[in-house]
Amino acid sequence: MSSLPDSVSATLYVVATPIGNLADLTERARQVLGAVNLIACEDTRHTQRLLQHLGLRKPMLSVHDHNERDRIQQVMDHLDQGRDIALVSDAGTPLISDPGYPLVQALRQAGHKVVPIPGASAMITALSAAGLPTDRFTFEGFLPHKSSGRKERLRAIAQDTCTLVFYEAKHRILNTLEDMSDVLGDQREAVVARELTKTFESFYRGTLMEIHAQLSSHDDHQKGEFVVMVTGNPAPAPASEIDTERLFKLLLAELPPKKAAAIIAELTGENKKELYQKALDWKDA
Repeated sequence: MSSLPDSVSATLYVVATPIGNLADLTERARQVLGAVNLIACEDTRHTQRLLQHLGLRKPMLSVHDHNERDRIQQVMDHLDQGRDIALVSDAGTPLISDPGYPLVQALRQAGHKVVPIPGASAMITALSAAGLPTDRFTFEGFLPHKSSGRKERLRAIAQDTCTLVFYEAKHRILNTLEDMSDVLGDQREAVVARELTKTFESFYRGTLMEIHAQLSSHDDHQKGEFVVMVTGNPAPAPASEIDTERLFKLLLAELPPKKAAAIIAELTGENKKELYQKALDWKDA
C-alpha cells in the first residue's frame, strides 16, 4: 500500500496491535500505520514505542476511557478534512475491553467509513490453545473490582453452558478465582493463560481450586495479564432420565416446597410455579 485512497471524508482504521510479541503485527497493519495521517491511541507513550519499533513518526491523539466522548467531534473534523486515522489500543484489538466503542458508534451513525484491520486478540489467542470447548463461548471481559459485584455477576451467568471467558489483572487474580470457586463451584474445570505471546507465557489447567493453588504457590505466577476461561455448567439431564416424582418427594422430606420446586425446575427445565403447586398438593396429601 503506497498510500490510502483519497475521499471527501476519510477513513478510520481500527487497527489491532500485538498483545506482547511485536512480531505479531500484521503486514497490513504496518502499511496502514505508515500511511495514515494521524493515530488515535489509548496511551501516546505506549504507542510511541510501537512506532519507534516500526521506524515511524506520526502525530498522535489520545483517546482513552476518560476523554473519548470529548474527542469524537475532533476525530470527525479530521476525517472531514480528508485525514485518515488509525485507532489503536495499548494491546490487541480496540473496543475489546478497550476504548473505542463510543467513537466508532458515533462515526458509523454519522456515515463515516470505518475499516477493521484484524490481528491479535488475547481472548481468541487464549481460547485457541486452552483445550476447552470453543463452539460456544461468552466473553465477559473484566468483572467488577469489588467481590460483591463479582459474585453478583457470576451468579447471573452460573448456569450458562458455554465456555466463559474473562480478563483479569494481577492484583485481583487470586480474589477473582476465589469468588469463582464460591459461586461456580471449586470443582469447575478452567484454564488460566498468563502473559500470552511473551517470554513467560503460561497456561494453568485444572479445577478452579487447583488453579488458585498453582498461582498461589509463587509470587511470579501472579504477575502479568490474565485470561481466565471456565467451562460452562453441564447441561441438565433430560427429564426422561430423572425419576422426578421420587426425587421431588425425597427433597420435600428435607426442604421447604419452594426450595424443592426450584431444584427440580433447574434439573428438568419444568415450570417452577407449577412444580411449587404440585409440591403443596403433595405436602397436603
